[in-house]
Amino acid sequence: MRSFVEIWRSYTFEERRNMAFYVGGIMFYKLGLEFFNGSITTLATDRFAQADTFTKLGAAEGVNQAAQCVGAILIAPLIMRFPTRTVLSVSVLFFSLMTMVLLVVDAATGGKMRESASSPTHYGSWNPNAIFIIWTLSGVAYGMVELIRRIIPCDIVGGDVGKLRRMDATVHVFYEVTGTAAAFASSAAISRFGNNYSFFLSPVFFALAGVVWFYVSVLNYSPYDEQEVYGLDEVDRPKRSKNYLIQVGRGIAGFGESIWVGTMMVLGNRRFIWLVPGYALALYLHRFLENTLAPAFAKRALGISAWSQIIVGGSNFGELLGALTVFLLSDVVTTPIPWLRLDALMLNIVWILPYFTTITGHSVDWAWRLAGLFIPISMSWAAGDVSLSAYIQAALSTGDASLAEKYPAVSHLGAVMAFLYSIYIILYAVLSSVLGDIIDNDYSVNHNIKDSLRRVAGIQYSICCCIIMIATFIPKGAFSINPKMINGVRHDGFDHQEDESLKNFSEMQTRKDDESASAVTV
Repeated sequence: MRSFVEIWRSYTFEERRNMAFYVGGIMFYKLGLEFFNGSITTLATDRFAQADTFTKLGAAEGVNQAAQCVGAILIAPLIMRFPTRTVLSVSVLFFSLMTMVLLVVDAATGGKMRESASSPTHYGSWNPNAIFIIWTLSGVAYGMVELIRRIIPCDIVGGDVGKLRRMDATVHVFYEVTGTAAAFASSAAISRFGNNYSFFLSPVFFALAGVVWFYVSVLNYSPYDEQEVYGLDEVDRPKRSKNYLIQVGRGIAGFGESIWVGTMMVLGNRRFIWLVPGYALALYLHRFLENTLAPAFAKRALGISAWSQIIVGGSNFGELLGALTVFLLSDVVTTPIPWLRLDALMLNIVWILPYFTTITGHSVDWAWRLAGLFIPISMSWAAGDVSLSAYIQAALSTGDASLAEKYPAVSHLGAVMAFLYSIYIILYAVLSSVLGDIIDNDYSVNHNIKDSLRRVAGIQYSICCCIIMIATFIPKGAFSINPKMINGVRHDGFDHQEDESLKNFSEMQTRKDDESASAVTV
């Protein structure tokens, strides 16, 4: 294992400088994000009517997820016209403005900051359904930032796979450390200032992130017009329209085409079909754990919605441990299969939740205990998620020969990820609202949520445990406890081996790259 000093010196001075500014910005961004998400979730939990609290909460979060896709589509054309760092900085500043809207609305309608932790919260007279609008606007901004955040690392260190993975690991560790601390801090802020004002620092943190990110170098940016002229000099083709709305329209069409190609690649291929339960279903279960089960338990069992952030903090800490575990054991566990099986088994821990509702009192100690129980669940999920991301990138560095001919302009990695993420959004948007209604009905009838937690947590997660476990045996070579290679792909952190059946595609892509080397993609 290389020492930290050796790894650090493998980057150039310019790369180290840009990494430092990027990590600094990402930490400010995560602070603002945790304060805002924690506050608005507990605000929705407290403001929505008791009869349909978690039904509406699930629906609002589903709308937020869909809005993220819209944000990603809207921002894509701007990346072609301006430096990535500039678009990232402006996007997070836009996010800062969106988080200020609710603060202004609450203050304008008579809301006040809580004077002390023991005093009641004074909300403004605004309609609680406005949370849907706020969450939609913030979702668009969030989608913009998240898309660019996944692009800029490649601009910073180039295409060196080793540098990219080490940078991704470093960023992920700082991101989760900050997220864990911010989740705990936001719980204290909600208790002290009230959930209508506890995120007053979010706009400040987002603004600081935007300022810090602006100091990242321009990197490999070249003006769009120069690319257009150069491309027309080399190939005879009609000039593409530079109208923003037309480019957004193309982005929507391209997104739809990517989902279609991803559907054919995933559902029609043994190498990828197991990713639907392994990636999309597992991601849904993780989000449902943090965004529905934690708030429901805090509000209905403990009586204090702010304590849900303590539980989420334990989950974030588990994600940190999961990422570190994969980083340290990448030479021992070379495929995502063992982590997915561990994740499936850990899901059954949620059976403790119904039992806890019968013995908990209105004490913060129980929130900390539940946070401890969430650590192994989120740790195993994060380990599987990190490993799966690396596996998907390695497997899709080849692709599908027939689809490459039919859809030459579609990135197969982007297509598969678009399809899997769309499955996750559909699952979350539908099930979170439906299952939230079960929680609401149970509380209305029985004044507790023991029976509903048994169904929406215990039974649901056990069924999904079986589905994910069965899916891990679908890939070729996955029947051993710790397979070294599945579907001809070995992920050891730095390279992979290629299945014989994929070589034709690689040769085809090489020929196509040689033929179009002088062309510029618009």
